[in-house]
Amino acid sequence: MKTVRGMALALQNQQITSVRLIEEALARIDAHRRAGGCAWISVDAEHALVAAHASDVARAAGYAPSLLAGLPISIKDLFDIAGQVTRAGSRILANAPPATTDALAVARLRAAGAILLGRTNMSEFAYTGLGLNPHYGNPCTPLDPSRVAGGSSSGAAVSVAGEMAIAALGTDTGGSIRVPAAFCGLTGFKPTAKRVPLTGAIPLSASLDSAGPLAPSVDCCAILDAVLVGQSPSSIETSAANIKGLRLYVTHDYVGAELDRTVHSAFEAALEALSRAGAHIVHFSFPELFELNSINQQGGLVAAEAWTWHRSLIQRAGANYDPHVVANLRKGATLTAADYLDILAGHKRLQAYARQRLYDADAWLMPTAAITPPPLAPLIRDDALFVSTNKLALRNARITNILNGCALTLPCQLPGELPVGLSICGFAYSDARIIRIARAIEAVLATRQHSTHLSTH
Repeated sequence: MKTVRGMALALQNQQITSVRLIEEALARIDAHRRAGGCAWISVDAEHALVAAHASDVARAAGYAPSLLAGLPISIKDLFDIAGQVTRAGSRILANAPPATTDALAVARLRAAGAILLGRTNMSEFAYTGLGLNPHYGNPCTPLDPSRVAGGSSSGAAVSVAGEMAIAALGTDTGGSIRVPAAFCGLTGFKPTAKRVPLTGAIPLSASLDSAGPLAPSVDCCAILDAVLVGQSPSSIETSAANIKGLRLYVTHDYVGAELDRTVHSAFEAALEALSRAGAHIVHFSFPELFELNSINQQGGLVAAEAWTWHRSLIQRAGANYDPHVVANLRKGATLTAADYLDILAGHKRLQAYARQRLYDADAWLMPTAAITPPPLAPLIRDDALFVSTNKLALRNARITNILNGCALTLPCQLPGELPVGLSICGFAYSDARIIRIARAIEAVLATRQHSTHLSTH
C-alpha cells in the first residue's frame, strides 16, 4: 500500500503529478461506487482537481508546504468544510446550511497542501462501533466485502484500505478510529483528547472526543498527527524506540475475555514475536476495569453529553434517526446531574488505578477489538445481535478514552487471516513516545509477516 512519505517523494522526483494522483483516486472512487460501495457520502471532484493543478504549479515553482502537499485525503462527514453541508451521516442535517468555514483540523490539512477529496460515510452521529448507516449504506472491509468495516469512521477506513485516499481524518470517542482501522488492516491513531482541536466538528461527547488519522503506516499517522496539532511534519521524530528492554504490559482479565479465536492467536503470536525481539512482556492484573460495566450501565458519559446536544433534534425529528443511535441517545435523558458526577468520579477512579498498575510500563498492549470483522447480513437481521456485537467491538478500545490516554492500532494478523488490530496504549500526552514505540513494534511485526510469507512459498 502506498505511504504518505513514498508518494511525497514520487511527487518531489517528478515521477507523478498531483493531478494524476487525484485522477487515479477519483477513478477508484467511481469504480467503488459503481460496484455498490458506499464509503463516500459526497465527492468534490471538481475542486479536488483544481487544487491538484494548483499544487503541481506551486511545486514546479519550488513550493510544497508539507509532505501532504498534493496528496488525496478523505474527511469524515463530521467536520465542516467550507461550502459543504455537514450531515454527520444523518438525513436530519441533510438540508442544513453549508458551512461557512473549515473545521480547524480541516483547515490545517488544507494549509499543509492536502487535497480534500470528499466526505466519508460513518455511523450516524458517530454513535455505534460497527459503521452501519441506514441512510447512506453499510461500508464493508475491502479485506472481506461480506464483513463490516467497523465504526464509526467506517467510510474513512474503506477510503484508505481501498486506495481511494492516502489517509483519512476520523474521530474517536470510544474506538471509532481504531476499530475500523483494525477491521480494514490499517494503522489508526487516537491522540490524547484536546491535542487536535475539534472546532467545527459535530460533537458526540465533548469530554472524550478525539480527532486523528487512519493511514497505511505509523509514519503516515505521525505525519498527519503533526499537521493536525499544528506542527511541521519535518519536525517529527522519525526514529523508532529500541525494542530491546521495552516494558510492554499485558492483562488478560477484562480486555482478554471473550476474544475471538483468530484475535487471540494473532495477539499471542505478536507478543511472542516482540519477546523474541527483546521486549519484556509484563503480565499484570487490572480487575478494576470490570467497574466499567456499572459505570456505563446507562450509557455512561457519552450518553449524558450526547443527549445534551441532540435532545431538541430528537424532539423534532426523532423518527428520522437510526433506531440504534436514537436508542443510545435516549439513555442520556434518564441520567441525573448526580449520575453524571458519579460517572466522572468513576473515570477518575479508574485513571488513578491505571497510574498505579502501569507506573513503570513503556506501553500497554491489548487486542484493539475482541472480534474480527463480523458478517454484515446477520447484524441487519438481528437487532439483539447488533447490540451485543457493537459492545464487544468497542469494549477494549473505549478504555483508552476513559483513561484519557492515547493509542495506536497496528494490523497484527498473519497473511491469509482475517484482520486483527494490536493496540499500543499510553497515558495522556505520551503521544510522541507511543508513536516511537509503535514504529518499533511495526518493524517487528513486518519482519514476522515477511518471514511467514517466505516460509509459505
